[in-house]
Amino acid sequence: MDVGETCEAACVREVREETGLSVRIMRLVGVYSDPARDPRRHTVTVAFRCEVVGGALAGGDDAAAAQFFPLTALPKLAFDHKKIVEDSIP
Repeated sequence: MDVGETCEAACVREVREETGLSVRIMRLVGVYSDPARDPRRHTVTVAFRCEVVGGALAGGDDAAAAQFFPLTALPKLAFDHKKIVEDSIP
């Protein structure tokens, strides 16, 4: 998040920068703040479920590549990201 930016605005901006997609936030999934969730440092994630409304999927900014996966065939995810994905499913 940039100084003066809301969590929602940061989400929309980061998705665009990392994937090339424009999104609309549908709902808050959760706030993940367990100090042990990332062994590198204490991080807090505010996760939103979003709907794609435009753009073209492509790796950007600090992502080498981007692609969609079916929920039943996700690759191994880092840290607690699998829980975040599971929490996002209605």
